[in-house]
Amino acid sequence: MSETPSTRQAALDYHEFPKPGKLEIRATKPLANGRDLSRAYSPGVAEACLEIKDDPATAARYTARGNLVAVVTNGTAVLGLGNIGALASKPVMEGKAVLFKKFAGIDCFDIELNESDPEKLADIVCALEPTFGAINLEDIKAPDCFTVERICRERMNIPVFHDDQHGTAIVVGAAATNALYVAGKAFEDIKIVSTGGGAAGIACLNMLLKLGVKRENVWLCDIHGLVYEGRTEDMNPAKAAFAQKSDLRTLDDVIDGADLFLGLSGPGVMTQDHVSKMAKRPIIFALANPTPEILPDLARAVAPDAIIATGRSDFPNQVNNVLCFPFIFRGALDVGATVINDEMQLACIDGIAALARATTSAEAAAAYQGEQMTFGADYLIPKPFDPRLVGIVSSAVAKAAMDSGVATRPIENLEAYKTKLDGSVFKSALLMRPVFDAARTVSRRIVFAEGEDERVLRAAQAMVEETTERPILIGRPEVIEARIARAGMTIKLGQDVDLVNPENDPRYRDYWGTYHEIMARKGVTPDLARAIMRTNTTAIGAVMVHRGEADSLICGTFGEFRWHLNYIEQVLGTKDLHPVGALSLMILEDGPLFITDPHVHTTPTPYDIAQIVIGAARHMRRFGIDPRIALCSQSQFGNQAGGTGVPMRAALEILDSEPRDFCYEGEMNIDAALDPELRDRLLPGGRMKGAANALVFANSDAASGVRNILKMKGGGLEVGPILMGMGNRAHIVSPSITARGLLNMSAIAGTPVTQYG
Repeated sequence: MSETPSTRQAALDYHEFPKPGKLEIRATKPLANGRDLSRAYSPGVAEACLEIKDDPATAARYTARGNLVAVVTNGTAVLGLGNIGALASKPVMEGKAVLFKKFAGIDCFDIELNESDPEKLADIVCALEPTFGAINLEDIKAPDCFTVERICRERMNIPVFHDDQHGTAIVVGAAATNALYVAGKAFEDIKIVSTGGGAAGIACLNMLLKLGVKRENVWLCDIHGLVYEGRTEDMNPAKAAFAQKSDLRTLDDVIDGADLFLGLSGPGVMTQDHVSKMAKRPIIFALANPTPEILPDLARAVAPDAIIATGRSDFPNQVNNVLCFPFIFRGALDVGATVINDEMQLACIDGIAALARATTSAEAAAAYQGEQMTFGADYLIPKPFDPRLVGIVSSAVAKAAMDSGVATRPIENLEAYKTKLDGSVFKSALLMRPVFDAARTVSRRIVFAEGEDERVLRAAQAMVEETTERPILIGRPEVIEARIARAGMTIKLGQDVDLVNPENDPRYRDYWGTYHEIMARKGVTPDLARAIMRTNTTAIGAVMVHRGEADSLICGTFGEFRWHLNYIEQVLGTKDLHPVGALSLMILEDGPLFITDPHVHTTPTPYDIAQIVIGAARHMRRFGIDPRIALCSQSQFGNQAGGTGVPMRAALEILDSEPRDFCYEGEMNIDAALDPELRDRLLPGGRMKGAANALVFANSDAASGVRNILKMKGGGLEVGPILMGMGNRAHIVSPSITARGLLNMSAIAGTPVTQYG
């Protein structure tokens, strides 16, 4: 794949700006005063040193070692660049470290060593054991890499993993597992022809043997032809293990009838003639980078039914080690594994392969828009940005380590561990857990007004798989079914989800009649009622809830909040049920923060503000959070006579008129709300202790502005908005909501109102 001057410069700029390189070191503890300094260094640091001296295992508690990996290379076999030396390899190793952090939250140092002697290199790596929890060997040429890994694994009591070998082998194993599934073949029956006798090629073949391939069915070729018994040219023990007793000598000689071609060699090694000689439904893994052994279109011209994988991202089925190494190290580190053994590698394969056969996640679909991601010949392995990888693969690896006896810190509750891993990528997972647990106690029917939206469909798929709720979709069946098929989802209308078709539904007369009955004295004629029940899906959903055919409505994936609110108030509003306010949970790096009211009231009255505070406290407890609510204003504890301080002070009087079982304080600036020390200087002895976890504003401009700044610039993830005051009968989401956000809202809507007041 050629590179233009502009793309080359873009890559260089990426590495240079805004600061050189792709890594930096950040402290995990505060160092703001003398007290912090005395704990971080002398004399307090001595206590941690003595603990580790007495019990070396406590290094995982008191230092970063338990989450620290070294990526070690001598730069002798870098990507497709060859022996470019240790220094020139540094950008690659920094990149590897970034991938560790991005995909699995693992801290990493890249270590480039000027040492070409494999035994001396191994000595250096072994000497690093006190610093790291695991070692990732990278880009060391064969056969030296075999020597280095063997010595390190023999002498070190932490995992040592040569990713070029085993990472490639694991992803190839997962892709081969699913390719054979698609082709209707079995490992024990297939003939494999492989080109490339290097570290990755040998490791892949060894892995395929562990998966059931028979050694006599493996034909290995390299630049000199077939590896056969008695050959002396360019041989080593790892390669000799696959020597065939045969008079055949070339790839052309041995390719006949092959079920799987495994290429880890170079461009153009495989020809169309070779493809034509393979078995029916051939599997071709042409993994040379950047140009594969044969381009997919050339292979398919000869064998249209071929199942093809490459090492490139611009073709389907990219065999990419990032599907493996972050997650196998995550599981190994978390149980304190002493090695990464066969059982852990096979568990990794099973997890990756199974995930590809499952429904594609909404997050992966968003990251790869326009790509077909339905399991089959063009989707054998998941995408690296599928956030479920860490939970599924790492927990499988951890279990395998424990089952095989190499874990020094076994995990008691694997399900809780997986939930924690999911929480590291799904920022809402841990906070939403009590809500999902409450929702599982009953089975509620949730109607989605915008049932044709792909985000809604993915949320419905997740509801079917993960909850007891019953989704109801409003939309045209042919559109919904086409989008379900295109996205590779498995839900079926009428079986997994219910449907309301606005264009043709037998309940149409009942629906418009109900709507007309509610609105007859508010200017709505029968003709208008009929038209609204044909075109307005929010009104249809509200009528369903009113009639008891659904328990809660979710709408708002497009359109303006108050437009939707108008129809919800019309149909579902009563003396006791009316919108109090909207509450948004913002999940930030340092924890949750609730914001209200960005949507319902433009300028709430003091009574409205008091009701918003009471509603916010009630809903916060659904998340297991003890409310500390700050009434925010430009005024600070009465220092301004006018402005927003006036309604806030009046709201405080209303709140103070009765006993409350939650903490609130005001009126104050936002910085005082979030900084307890500042607040104590301004109002010593105030009723609130600690930082506020909910901010209530005197107008929607302020609430909406803070909410959007936190979301767009602060990296906040929004759960909500939650419509308070409607008895959980309706919620209006934001058009920017994700499928995961809709799933969260379905859990909130699925909680019985009696469970939170």
